[in-house]
Amino acid sequence: MPEPCSGTAVHIIGGGLAGSEAAWQLVCAGIPVVLHEMRPLKSTPAHQTGQLAELVCSNSFRSDDAEASAIGLLHAEMRTLGSLVLQAADASRVPAGAALAVDRGLFSTRIEEALLNHPLLTLEREEVSELPPAAWPHVILATGPLTAPSLAASLQAVTGEDALAFFDAIAPIVTRDSIDFSIAWFQSRYDKGEGQDYINCPLSRPQYEAFVEALRAADTVPFHDWERDTPYFEGCLPIEVMAARGLDTLAYGPMKPVGLRNPHDGGQRPHAVVQLRQDNAQGSLYNMVGFQTKMRHAEQARLFRTIPGLANAEFVRLGGIHRNTFVNSPRVLDSTLRLRARPQVRLAGQITGCEGYVESAAIGLLAGLFTAAEISGRAILPPPATTALGALLRHIVADAVADVFQPMNVNFGLFPPLSSGGAEKRAPAGKERKRLLAARARADLAIWSRGQIAGGTPVAG
Repeated sequence: MPEPCSGTAVHIIGGGLAGSEAAWQLVCAGIPVVLHEMRPLKSTPAHQTGQLAELVCSNSFRSDDAEASAIGLLHAEMRTLGSLVLQAADASRVPAGAALAVDRGLFSTRIEEALLNHPLLTLEREEVSELPPAAWPHVILATGPLTAPSLAASLQAVTGEDALAFFDAIAPIVTRDSIDFSIAWFQSRYDKGEGQDYINCPLSRPQYEAFVEALRAADTVPFHDWERDTPYFEGCLPIEVMAARGLDTLAYGPMKPVGLRNPHDGGQRPHAVVQLRQDNAQGSLYNMVGFQTKMRHAEQARLFRTIPGLANAEFVRLGGIHRNTFVNSPRVLDSTLRLRARPQVRLAGQITGCEGYVESAAIGLLAGLFTAAEISGRAILPPPATTALGALLRHIVADAVADVFQPMNVNFGLFPPLSSGGAEKRAPAGKERKRLLAARARADLAIWSRGQIAGGTPVAG
């Protein structure tokens, strides 16, 4: 462990994934941290416990393929930099094909134990209701998508920008024992991963069309007045919103049957499927993939039990929806995530306008590294834009158009293009393009991380 740095501790507000990751990077760099977390004294509409880094979805980390997906590449880069979040995810992994899914309880427990057992971390269970005073020289604000209204108002007053917001939704969870396996079966699309990581409930075309019509007519929870003009995030639309976009939208989205064959029907491909993904290490709970919803609970239970195989489904959690808040980062943050109006304060996580748990943790990791370098008097070297970390950071602080800024998952579209080797040579496309982008990112991250270490910026290990 590095020698502890003298001076005032870094105050981190928010003990979610971003705040926890930032804290880990700092304490591993020998810098004391005071972590402020309001739960369980004050909860949110989405959280159920007071644990640090609580997840609300088992498959929060998505694909783990570092060559074919940008999120898998981000996993790999964060592992290289000693991410606590990825260490905990790998240690609490459950089967999910090519995806990285975790047992949520074990995951949060590992995060909390690692932080609370570190001698340089102090946890304060309290709500910070406004931006901290100047007496706190180094602050990381990582309050997440459900930032308390009073703190959001304080942030808005300082930045002069209206907070933007979108809705994020939670899918229902059912018990495995309540699923009818004379109808449903285990299989991953194209037999990826272990080949049998998902439970599939098949629908014929008439069943599918009747289900879509029922979704369109379903009774939903009305918006509050302050929510009415808030856009949904396109990557996490409620199932009924997708159904309203067209009869075949779901069949080409979360209910697509490609790569699946029904063993109860002579190996035929169904018209559509509802997939369920393991939600805990014991394999007793399964999450309905893509079924985030704003329908009333009674309506959910009634309608989802019309799905073949779920007639007797026991729901341990029904879907819900809540508002997420983020700032207009291209306008209010500098290149190292500091508030332009209050440079002592860095923002991290989903409040910056990244989308997804991994992306949130990644920005927390960078905020921690940047703060460590600043305290140590070293130059801050953002990761190259050719890496997943760098591409995500640049989208937030530089590349996005401020007038239309919206949350974004990491994706290869954020990366600088590959050189075609001359106008006469066509640039690669498809899988080959992704493979080459990933290879370039790994090489550039290796050079950058060595420079960080050589320059004295510690990398947590």
